[in-house]
Amino acid sequence: MGKDRGKTAVILLAFGGADSVENVEEFIKNIFKGRPVPPALIEDAKRRYRLIGGSSPLLKITEAQAKALEELLDKKEGRYTVFVGMLNWHPFIKDTIKEIGMAGIKEAAAIIMAPHSTPASTGGYKKAVGEALKETGSLLKVEFLENWHTHPLYIDALMEKLNEALQRFPSREDVLTVFSAHSLPVEALRNDPYVEKIEETIREIVARVPLDWRLGYQSRGQSKGRHGEWLGPSVEDVIKEAKATGKKGVLVLPVGFISDHVETLYDIDILFKETARAQGLDFQRAASLNTSERFIEMLSAIVLKTRTHL
Repeated sequence: MGKDRGKTAVILLAFGGADSVENVEEFIKNIFKGRPVPPALIEDAKRRYRLIGGSSPLLKITEAQAKALEELLDKKEGRYTVFVGMLNWHPFIKDTIKEIGMAGIKEAAAIIMAPHSTPASTGGYKKAVGEALKETGSLLKVEFLENWHTHPLYIDALMEKLNEALQRFPSREDVLTVFSAHSLPVEALRNDPYVEKIEETIREIVARVPLDWRLGYQSRGQSKGRHGEWLGPSVEDVIKEAKATGKKGVLVLPVGFISDHVETLYDIDILFKETARAQGLDFQRAASLNTSERFIEMLSAIVLKTRTHL
């Protein structure tokens, strides 16, 4: 993507992922931000990375999303340049802010690539952008584009993946659909709308299609003592309940995740699949949105809606 001067920037902000097993330790330490990291946690992370092929595809997917979004915006208006910034790995948000400054761009729309943006779930991105602006002395004006978790085009994109997955089952009546989202410490969610936003997304989906469904949480942290209770029930427990209630199949739709990374490729595709098959259940996973045309269209819609403000 050419970085032409004078355009408005769009920044896609994602979590980041290690680009090799050798870099997993450094990546995990970036997440912990100076706190002690148990060696067992690092070794387990390396094991999971080996099982998904040795690296996270998140950066390549986010770059592909950025390319598709920029091409679509060019067709519609032609004055946007789309950048990628990662919270915990290269290209770091600070480096992206520097790149935008070097391109002579003065205004940016930032999109956190997580649908349920709240202080507890995604506050770290806003903090990182603020710190980067201060550290680099940048005068870049950044507007965060949020609350798209019920946008009709976003729901359309989820419905497309859901219906594709449902078609793989002989009978929908025998299937439990599990909406999965990232677990967070309960203590951190006081007065935070994270759960409410997830439930709002689910309500939009089930209003369109009849489903027997449950919400389950995944990928909880491993330092149990420090954080106390985490959001539940776990997806594994929901899968086991599906068997107990006579279901023959389980469909997991990662409603809390946009792109494939270790928490879809390992947690869902390996761990949850093993859990379901141990229960004798047919298991399917709705594909992640990644570069879904409807999802990219939604991103362009929310960017263009702000054009009068930037």
